[in-house]
Amino acid sequence: EVSEMSESSKQNVAHGLAWSYYIGYLKIVLPRVKKSMEEFSRANPNMLVCRETWKLHILVPLSCDIYDDLEKADSNIQYLTDLAETTLSRAGTKKRVYKHSLYTIRDEDKLWHCAVEFATPLQTLYAMSQDEAAAFSREDRLEQAKLFYRTLEEILKGSKECAGTYRLIVYEGSGETQTHFLSREILGHLWQQCHEEYAVCVGKHLPAPSPTLDSTELNLQISESDLPQPLRSDFF
Repeated sequence: EVSEMSESSKQNVAHGLAWSYYIGYLKIVLPRVKKSMEEFSRANPNMLVCRETWKLHILVPLSCDIYDDLEKADSNIQYLTDLAETTLSRAGTKKRVYKHSLYTIRDEDKLWHCAVEFATPLQTLYAMSQDEAAAFSREDRLEQAKLFYRTLEEILKGSKECAGTYRLIVYEGSGETQTHFLSREILGHLWQQCHEEYAVCVGKHLPAPSPTLDSTELNLQISESDLPQPLRSDFF
């Protein structure tokens, strides 16, 4: 009966997606990120000047609006190169390749460089909201996007292997009405990481990420029970 209630209210969708994303991807690639960044930095010593940004920056749009090409999403974001690949045999696939792309993020008078990508499971939530067979409304999508973020955040906080290797960038909307919305979100996080580590950060001050969506302040009203519960969406 509990299982049927959970399935009918779609309470397990985001919870399962977050764990699958972690077990099947992040737990594999994140422990290798810093080594890849170190290798790139040795070959390009003037690019990655702030070690605190040597992480995988994971974009989490609560709208689930994901771009396959970041350069088309924001012209201030330009692909630079790929970091060193990780090759593993997984689930019967020989030499499966895992890699991350390094991007140049342009400020008015400064260039930043970081590894950044979208949280791909959000594509599933968006696709479900577009498929009649899934019976998944836009309201369901928003609630599940919040739950996905909160669940993933808690999983990663408890992961010793992934400590200090990632930065979750959660934000609301797609920025269609704001010029360079996405690059400004990323730049805010890059500056904040440098500012938190160093008394003086190279470059000018940038606005910090939106405080209402900061990972330490975002209140999603997750139930304390073991079973994931529906979320209220009136906080956004």
